[in-house]
Amino acid sequence: MDILITEELDAPAIQRLCAKYDVARDGALWKDPVKLQSALAGARAVMVRNQTQLTAGLLAAAPKLLAIGRVGVGLDNIDVAAASKLGVVVIAPLEANATSVAELAAGFLLALARKIPRADRSTKAGGWDRKGCTGVELDGKTLALCGLGRIGRKVALLARAFGMTTVVFDPYVKSTSPVLAETGATLAPTLDEALARADFVSVHSPLTPETRRMFNQAAFARMKPGSFFINTSRGGIVDEAALLAALRSGHLGGAALDVREKEPPAAKSGLEELDNVILAPHVGAFTVEAQTRTMEAVAADVDHVLSGAPAKNFVNMARPKR
Repeated sequence: MDILITEELDAPAIQRLCAKYDVARDGALWKDPVKLQSALAGARAVMVRNQTQLTAGLLAAAPKLLAIGRVGVGLDNIDVAAASKLGVVVIAPLEANATSVAELAAGFLLALARKIPRADRSTKAGGWDRKGCTGVELDGKTLALCGLGRIGRKVALLARAFGMTTVVFDPYVKSTSPVLAETGATLAPTLDEALARADFVSVHSPLTPETRRMFNQAAFARMKPGSFFINTSRGGIVDEAALLAALRSGHLGGAALDVREKEPPAAKSGLEELDNVILAPHVGAFTVEAQTRTMEAVAADVDHVLSGAPAKNFVNMARPKR
């Protein structure tokens, strides 16, 4: 086998790979670690989204593996350090999804501020509740961004167009960074200060041991009463029980989540029952444009590696070292 595809992936770029290589496709393989390990043992490349967990143990059991193609930008489901030690190229087109995710975050800003989902549900049910659908303007409000990477800076530019003031917490951004002048954002020295100033908070951080459940009971308590919380990054950054409590108490005015700690959730958490909560099934990158860019980039680089050429969208090395 040349290429193993463990999740639902389909595009012209995939069809071109199928025409050139021996490709095994099983969209449900990620659910069965035993079958996944057996299949990986014979693969020269594997293509995944975010549900396949490529652990150090699985990678060690794949002696022929040369490349991992991540159709997306988050790398928390791939042990990149283990892949690097084994000499396996990790491919991820980190720019491909940024516009789509940023635009979804902006959509959440508008939807929360103007209570668009509530207005839609109420009117479709036969109501005409104009007073109950009274919202707020974004103009003049403060947005706190947790993370000012590729997506965060695009959100900052969109917020600027809305007339918002943007404050950023990102430990990797320096006060002299040109991206602050580009976006008009100001840098907060601590997360606490950013949260205390914000009317809206939008998270754009990777999931790491340091960021796991960073938004917990204490963090939500530091946010302004009536403020709004948005997460389009990774669900594990949020303590969902703490978020639910902050919403039920009325401390937070609403929340929008495109990502969850477990995807899909095993059971309802209570968030589904709240009128001021918007939930989406991790669709930030699911636009025609982003999917096309991502599929084309990953497929091209898998082809490059298997053909002996260097990858362009690599995160650790351009060529395999095994």
